[in-house]
Amino acid sequence: MLTEQDGRSIMKKEGDAHRMQLPGEVVIGSGVIHQLGEVTKRVVSTRRAILISDKEVMKIAGNDALNSLEKAKFSTEIVIIKKATEPEVEKSCEEIRNQNAGVVVAVGGGSVIDTAKLCSTYEKQPFISVPTSAAHDGISSPRASIKKDGTSVSVEGQSPIAIVADTHIIAQAPYRFTAAGCGDLISKITAVRDWKLAHTLGYEYYGEYSASLSLMGATIIMENAAMIKINDEHSIRLVVEALIASGIAMGIAGSSRPASGAEHKFSHALDRVAPNPAFHGEQCGVGTIMMGYLHAIDWEEIRVALATIGAPTTAKQLGVDPEHVIEALKIAHTINPKRYTILGERGLTEKAAERLARITGVIT
Repeated sequence: MLTEQDGRSIMKKEGDAHRMQLPGEVVIGSGVIHQLGEVTKRVVSTRRAILISDKEVMKIAGNDALNSLEKAKFSTEIVIIKKATEPEVEKSCEEIRNQNAGVVVAVGGGSVIDTAKLCSTYEKQPFISVPTSAAHDGISSPRASIKKDGTSVSVEGQSPIAIVADTHIIAQAPYRFTAAGCGDLISKITAVRDWKLAHTLGYEYYGEYSASLSLMGATIIMENAAMIKINDEHSIRLVVEALIASGIAMGIAGSSRPASGAEHKFSHALDRVAPNPAFHGEQCGVGTIMMGYLHAIDWEEIRVALATIGAPTTAKQLGVDPEHVIEALKIAHTINPKRYTILGERGLTEKAAERLARITGVIT
C-alpha cells in the first residue's frame, strides 16, 4: 500500500505483500508464429478470440497468426487499430464484449500490444503477446503506454498469459526498432540506480532480485553491442529475450521501478516539448547517458555502446532541437513526481540542464 508524504510515494514495509504478474508460457524462435494456435489452446479454455493488429502488420504476420488460430479451431474476429489511444482501447473493449471473446491476441508493435493489454485488462480476459518488433519491453510487462490529451501516459495493465516471439518476423522490422529496444534496455542501468537511491533515502521498497534481473539484460546488451546486427536472428533473439526479462522484472517488482527512472522521465518530458519526438527507447538511451553522468558512473561507456549498436547519442541524431533537450531536462522531475530519482524534487535549472547536455555531448 502506498501512502503520501511530501509528494513522494512510500511503501509501508519491506515485507509487505505485492502482486507479481508473470507470463505463463514463452515461445521464441524462427517460425514460431505457426505455433500460436497450439500455444493458445494450452493456456486458455475458450475457443473465441479477438486478434488485434494494424493494417501493415496483418500483411506481414497477422494473417499467419489468424491461420494458426483457425487451424487450432478458434473462432477469431479481427480488430484493426491505428494508435494506442483511449478511443481505440474502447473500440477493442466493445468488440470483446460483442464477440464474447475469452482471449485477446495482440500481433504487432508497441501500440497494438499496449491496446490489447489495456482492453483485455478492462474486460478481465487474458491476452497473448505476439511482437513483430523489438523496440521496447512492453512485450511482457504489465504496463502500457497510451496517448491521452496529446501525450503518452503509462498505465497499469496486465502481463500476457503467453508470448510468441517469432525472431524471423522481428528481424524483418526496420533496424531502428531493434536499436531503440537496446536503448530501452541500457536505460535500466540508471533506472535501477534511481530505485536504489529512493530506497536508501527511505522512500520505498527495493527488490534485489528484480533489480538484478533488469540489470542483467542491460549488461548483456552492453557486452554484445558489436554483434547486434541488422536482420541477424541470433542478435534479435538476444534483444528479445532481454526485453522479455525486463518486463518480467517489472512483474516481479509489482511496478515499473526496475525499468524506469529519470531517463524515462526525460523521454516523457521530451514527448511533451518536442514537435517530433523520436522513439521512446532512443530517447531513453540518450537520457541514460545524461543520468549516468549525474549518478557518477561511466556514462561514456554507455554512449559508446549505444553508438556501436547504432542508437542515437545526440539531440541531432534524435531529430530534436537542443532547446527541447534542455527544456525536457528542466521539467523531467515533474513527470510522475511521486517517483524519486537522481533529479530530486526540484529538478535542474536551465543552466544546469544545458551544462549536463553539453558535457555529455548530447548537444554541442
